[in-house]
Amino acid sequence: MESGKLEMLLQIARGIAAQFGESCEVVVHDLAQHPDHTIVAIYNGHISGRKVGDGASTVVIEQMKTNDPDPEDHLCYLTKTPDGKILKSSTFYIRNGKGKVGAILAVNYDISRLLMLEGTLRELTATRESGQAEPERIVNINDMLDELIGQSVTLVGKPVSLMNKDDKVRAIRFLNEKGAFLVTKSSDKIAKFFGISKYTLYSYIDAKRREEPGEEGKEQ
Repeated sequence: MESGKLEMLLQIARGIAAQFGESCEVVVHDLAQHPDHTIVAIYNGHISGRKVGDGASTVVIEQMKTNDPDPEDHLCYLTKTPDGKILKSSTFYIRNGKGKVGAILAVNYDISRLLMLEGTLRELTATRESGQAEPERIVNINDMLDELIGQSVTLVGKPVSLMNKDDKVRAIRFLNEKGAFLVTKSSDKIAKFFGISKYTLYSYIDAKRREEPGEEGKEQ
């Protein structure tokens, strides 16, 4: 590799290592060297245990053997060190002035601790309801009535101004089933929202109770 291009490559390698910290190993292989000594620069070599002057990796040897004139960069794949570290790796093929691959820049990010953390987070965030579409909302009691009223309108599918009697009955029965009337002074607010009197409001609820089987004439 020409000295000018090699120096620029080393500058880039140093910058990448500095940017991503001690978990990021950056290696420069000079393919003009003997396969036993291709590493001309390595930063954070503690990750793989290698040093300057060490030999080629599998990826480098494959390129040296095939001499592929136009290899594609190999990005974001997993590798494993002899001591078990899991790395997220990318390999970049650097061409010399003649257009041939003269060097390889390898970036290896140790994700071992991240994988452990991912597993821990998965345990903490897992739910028994695997098919749950979205998180259930936690609503303060002071806001629950507004929330339920909004749900009742969504259930009917039209704004209050366009609701007929049957629509309002359906909405109010929904509110009753959801416990909306357990909220203090809820009947006043609900009656006002639907534009009906409290008497009408309770008549809608009572009508539902009378319709329920077994409420009248059931055996003792």
